[in-house]
Amino acid sequence: MAGSSDYKLPSQVQLLQPTTQLKGLMTIIRSKDTPRSDFIFYADRIIRLLVEEGLNHLPVIDKVVKTPTGASYQGLAFEGRICGVSIMRAGESMEQGLRECCRSVRIGKILIQRDEETHKPKLYYAKLPKDIASRYVLLLDPMLATGGSAMQAVQVLLENNVQEDRIIFLNLLASPEGIEAFVKQFPKVKIVAGEVDAGLDENKYIIPGCGDFGCRYFGTE
Repeated sequence: MAGSSDYKLPSQVQLLQPTTQLKGLMTIIRSKDTPRSDFIFYADRIIRLLVEEGLNHLPVIDKVVKTPTGASYQGLAFEGRICGVSIMRAGESMEQGLRECCRSVRIGKILIQRDEETHKPKLYYAKLPKDIASRYVLLLDPMLATGGSAMQAVQVLLENNVQEDRIIFLNLLASPEGIEAFVKQFPKVKIVAGEVDAGLDENKYIIPGCGDFGCRYFGTE
């Protein structure tokens, strides 16, 4: 974790393994001196790691296949179908990483924006796969700050008959405040995060964080 070592993660939260590779990637995207092209490249690498870890939490069944040598291999196969749902705009940065891991995956979009005065989320738009209720959902948003946007997004999914325990929320950076609020409201949702930071500042931004992820990724700073 990048924050206080005293913070105990809830059981619903799975962090990426704190390898030297991950620490190096996080150092690059957190630096204010990193140019946009490098920010995108190294953020994409972390996103790919998050997606791969998220897929580890999907149910599997045993499967035996024949190899070209004629021998049998005792393997596994994913059970059930998945889709992605990105919380716009920053969540769209994670869509390509999901597509690189899951061919022809369906992706829905939810637009929730934070009121800069009240810091509360407001739903503007939702476009989801018609059969989303029968799928496992990878919810995509790189930052979990207050948790307000993510919680509203999950509520939209539940209203579309997605089962709570079929939602896996992926984010690069999270705050303890956001995690606690989120798991209290949705205890069956799994969170997969890159790192947990120290907390939030007076403007509800993650500290130390990496600034506005969406603006840095899409070049609208």
